[in-house]
Amino acid sequence: MAGECAKPSDTRDALCPWPGVTSPEAKQALSRLPVSQSHDPDAQPVVGQLRETAASVQKAVAAKQLKRYPVDIAEDTVAGIPVKVFTPRDMPDANRRHILINVHGGGFAVDSGSLSENIPIAYLMKSKVIAVLYPLSPESRFPAARDAVIAVYTEILKLHRPADVVLYGTSAGAVLTGEVAVRLKALHLPMPAALGFFSGSADLSRQGSSELDPSIPQGGQALTRAIAQYAGGHALTDPMLSPLFADLAGLPPTLLIAGTRDILLSQTTIFHRALRKAGVPAELVVFEAMPHAHWSYLDIPESAEAFQAMADFFTQHLNGDH
Repeated sequence: MAGECAKPSDTRDALCPWPGVTSPEAKQALSRLPVSQSHDPDAQPVVGQLRETAASVQKAVAAKQLKRYPVDIAEDTVAGIPVKVFTPRDMPDANRRHILINVHGGGFAVDSGSLSENIPIAYLMKSKVIAVLYPLSPESRFPAARDAVIAVYTEILKLHRPADVVLYGTSAGAVLTGEVAVRLKALHLPMPAALGFFSGSADLSRQGSSELDPSIPQGGQALTRAIAQYAGGHALTDPMLSPLFADLAGLPPTLLIAGTRDILLSQTTIFHRALRKAGVPAELVVFEAMPHAHWSYLDIPESAEAFQAMADFFTQHLNGDH
């Protein structure tokens, strides 16, 4: 079976058979994934097309999510930064003090998660979620996106205790979540109650084995180009850009999630080990046979399970039960 997984193929299902624990819904939905997806992130017309496509997909996904997870969505600004605000329709009074800050994914260049990453969390936690619409590359380079998130966070702290705030993100949003955390420490600012680091990387200078595995969807070459574009010539080993090289002691409890067919599985597990070595309470959940950010595939049980794991972890730490 291992040899079969190593053969070139056009689709995920043909390349590597599904294990028995994978849900039938996931097998059907994910079998259509191509083995590799690449584009030229440096071409402005392509980036524009990607943004249009991502916006269309987000609207379609949100429409489906809202039927299962009904919340109210509004657009606003915080500290001059555009945001989306997700408010549950039956929020308990005790939860009104809680604020969750999301940093969306999309390779730093598109918004592929500000809706889909947050509708379920706001509903499941019965708490308000603010998605930061940070400046995108290639127009903006490091540290513009990170600093936009910090501006929103510090503004929120004017009305909320750090113990009532959670910061989380998927993919590029996970990278930014790690960058924000180490920057907050460097600035001697109070930390949020917890972090969510989902299918991300804390080391932009090196590739993990999952990024080099030809059987995993989404080629590492496209990821490398996206990172170079985001960094804009900044040293990739700078601890403020790659938190793996920073002193991680004192960071908040962190939940990390990935899948065994996730291009960033290696990087997620490496960061988990580094956090634990630094004494940070860190929990790692790895889903068998799931691809990058599999919770975006709404019709599979593994998606609902991932969102519930996120909500449970955040609720635990917002309530001080740790």
